[in-house]
Amino acid sequence: MNYLNIHKNAKIGNNVTIQPFTTIEDDVKIGDNTWVGSNVTIFSGSRIGESCKIYPGAVIGGKPQDLKFKDHKTYTIIGNHTTIREYVTVNSGTQETGKTVVGDHCLLMAYSHVGHDAILKNNCILANCVHIGGHSELEEYVTIQAVAGTQQFVKVGAYAFIGSGSIIRKDVPPFIKAAREPLAFMGVNVIGLRRLDFTSKTIQIIQEVYRLLYFKNQGIKKVIAISEEEIEDIPERNQIIDFICESKNGIIRRAMKNGVKNGV
Repeated sequence: MNYLNIHKNAKIGNNVTIQPFTTIEDDVKIGDNTWVGSNVTIFSGSRIGESCKIYPGAVIGGKPQDLKFKDHKTYTIIGNHTTIREYVTVNSGTQETGKTVVGDHCLLMAYSHVGHDAILKNNCILANCVHIGGHSELEEYVTIQAVAGTQQFVKVGAYAFIGSGSIIRKDVPPFIKAAREPLAFMGVNVIGLRRLDFTSKTIQIIQEVYRLLYFKNQGIKKVIAISEEEIEDIPERNQIIDFICESKNGIIRRAMKNGVKNGV
């Protein structure tokens, strides 16, 4: 008895393991050395990279949970060396962008969800039950702890660390820690940056920018001007400035002892 349901047009790479009771539809591509557990469903339009691990119960490429979606041809793209744990769901894109993307070396823990048109860049970690809303973007090396989630269209900057149970309603700048309700700036992600071999000097410059932004009671335009004039010009400084300037939702504020400050 054949316990696999693999469409004849699916393209399966070399040394791929597919365990029983898994369904793989038409127009699916799976890269070399990938392992797919039992009871996984991979829908049409999915592109799975090399050396991935997809655990039992995961559903990849399901139709967007968007009432405007009308069966357009869209895609779900999973990068290389990415691990998708039990019962994760990654929805396909809509006609608006055409794809949902999860990058290389990502870890999506059990019961997490990636909504339509979302982008997760390389080395992102979603802990258990993290839900990423449609059209959201996570830059590289973002870590979100368990039972957290984003609204649609928000952006989380590179190397940010989001605490458990958080709701992300505004953009989160790069290199920081954020937690509480409403979500607030809790400092620079120093431990994470050190683990990734950021130098002490670079971390100090990042801290100087955020000290201006969150503790000097300056307007954003003035903070940017002072940063460009007085803080050493390094890529990380410019990355923070560019993120703030390009934010469409506004950025999170800082936490105070008696609540959250109204201004940045």
